[in-house]
Amino acid sequence: QVQLVESGGGLVQAGGSLRLSCAASGNDPKDLTITHWRWSRQAPGKQRELVAASTSGGTRYADSVKGRFTFSRDNAKNAVFLQMNSLKPEDTAVYYCAAEGSTGTADFGTWGQGTQVTVSS
Repeated sequence: QVQLVESGGGLVQAGGSLRLSCAASGNDPKDLTITHWRWSRQAPGKQRELVAASTSGGTRYADSVKGRFTFSRDNAKNAVFLQMNSLKPEDTAVYYCAAEGSTGTADFGTWGQGTQVTVSS
């Protein structure tokens, strides 16, 4: 199956920045088409929340991160990124990416295992 791998998490002080990456693998790139990308996060004791969602029609951000986080993609590498600026302690969470699309023979939907982001005050 298609596999997503997140990276770029770590420990940063409030006001700092991090850039998260998510790369898809498991299929020949020429046969892999991803139509929907999502970044979500989950803090301890809280429900997972959507951070950003992207389709060919554009990208939508959660109000809590709007103006601070920016989604981008590199279609040639089947990868997406989340640039996080002006980080706050409340941004601390495990961040996950998810993708939906087609392998050329079947549709798929999957998510990665997450990367930890910790923001200290």
